[in-house]
Amino acid sequence: MSGPDIAGLVGVLLILLAYAGGVSNQLDAKKAPALLMNLVGALLILFSLYFERNLSAIVMETAWALVALIGLLRLVVNRPRRRRSGFRRS
Repeated sequence: MSGPDIAGLVGVLLILLAYAGGVSNQLDAKKAPALLMNLVGALLILFSLYFERNLSAIVMETAWALVALIGLLRLVVNRPRRRRSGFRRS
């Protein structure tokens, strides 16, 4: 088994674990751990697809990675900001 094959299988495993975690309520699909698992998994699969072209799989994994990335960016943009200690406005 080649390195790209192993990377692709690890990617599939990460995506399946994220999905199973969401279905079993062990992970929240909208939180960083599941989103990171999906993003890294999709990127690993895309890496493996670089060596053996499969257009439909490339489109699917690109979409999967983009959805996870958008979810992570939303978490960063919408996270509550910590108040600085010091002077308060009245």
